Amino acid sequence: MVKRLKKISKNYPAPEDDETPRPPRPRRELRQGFSTGTSAAAAAQGALYELLAHPCPDRVEVTLPGGGSLSIPLNRHGRHGGRGEAVVIKDAGDDPDVTNGAEIGARVWRLEYPGAGEDITLSGGAGVGRVTKPGLPVAVGEPAINPVPRRMIRQALRQAWDKICPEEPLRLTVEIFVPRGEELARHTLNPRLGIVGGISILGTTGLVKPFSHQAYRATIASSLRVAQAAGLTHIGFSTGGKSEGYLKALLPKLPEEAFIQMGDYVRFALKVAAHMKFSEITAAAFFGKALKIAQGFGHTHASRGLADLQELGRLTFDLTGNTALAQAVAGANTARQALQILTEARAGQVVAHVGAGMLAALREYAGPGPGLNTVMLDFDGSILSRGESPGEGAA
Repeated sequence: MVKRLKKISKNYPAPEDDETPRPPRPRRELRQGFSTGTSAAAAAQGALYELLAHPCPDRVEVTLPGGGSLSIPLNRHGRHGGRGEAVVIKDAGDDPDVTNGAEIGARVWRLEYPGAGEDITLSGGAGVGRVTKPGLPVAVGEPAINPVPRRMIRQALRQAWDKICPEEPLRLTVEIFVPRGEELARHTLNPRLGIVGGISILGTTGLVKPFSHQAYRATIASSLRVAQAAGLTHIGFSTGGKSEGYLKALLPKLPEEAFIQMGDYVRFALKVAAHMKFSEITAAAFFGKALKIAQGFGHTHASRGLADLQELGRLTFDLTGNTALAQAVAGANTARQALQILTEARAGQVVAHVGAGMLAALREYAGPGPGLNTVMLDFDGSILSRGESPGEGAA
């Protein structure tokens, strides 16, 4: 039975693969921002003011899904060829969001086809992605505007309409557009999820909380739903883009939808995948992340703590009896350096034990159901160890 390696916590972040440790940084209150969905709702309301030739304010009030409202500034607005148009600059606060500073715009015009009742048709213009694969909250063929932003857009339009012309039925066409949206989308997971042509209009609360764990977990869950909808039973988890590239080379028969970047959210990803009944999971990680997983980190970001190299040193002594080697490992500056020391000393049994610990931790997170395979990588992509643990469904 593999012994679970102990983890150590620190009160400051320091990337374990960085050869230069970072000093503690003073904490400050992080600024919240607002989502692309809130941006689109504000732009739509501003565009409606222009369509109805009503004085358009510089800021509009958008009602948030959880209650309350947010005052959103309009960057520009006007009326062009019978259509109202407005643009908002998306502000993600202190969150490292690729859409921070992006222009989110809306065009609004009256419905042209006859009808007696109220109706709002919503479309995606340039820079808004289109859904091409099942498994997402929006149907295939629809613009990638999620359900909550759709409701926010409609509510924002209703608020302005009822104030300006309450006696008329609300009948509008709305087009959301994002200049540079297609370029921005290349830096997101949209291509993997089958969203082509631009970014997604997202948001469940209307707000963006800095370094949102919720947003990344939602992306993992969405990716798993896409894989499930595609009928896949075997998925490949990686901790980032580089490890994913190496994993793809090892599993060339798996389609693109099978590969999912779990990032630091190891425990979450394994638990959700097991709950969704995937029968086989392969997980790849570089040595530094694998060591943290083996030491019990269900979330591997450096802010949650550093890998305990002193514990790795004690393990080295237990397995090799070499005091000098154990001291060198314990005194290493980074996991990368510790691996180099072990490799040069030909202490493969220590490295293999870390790989086995990674597999044991993932089994604990996933439960007994799925078959598990692990690939631990050197920092140049070469394979350090592979592990296998059949699931309950295995013959």
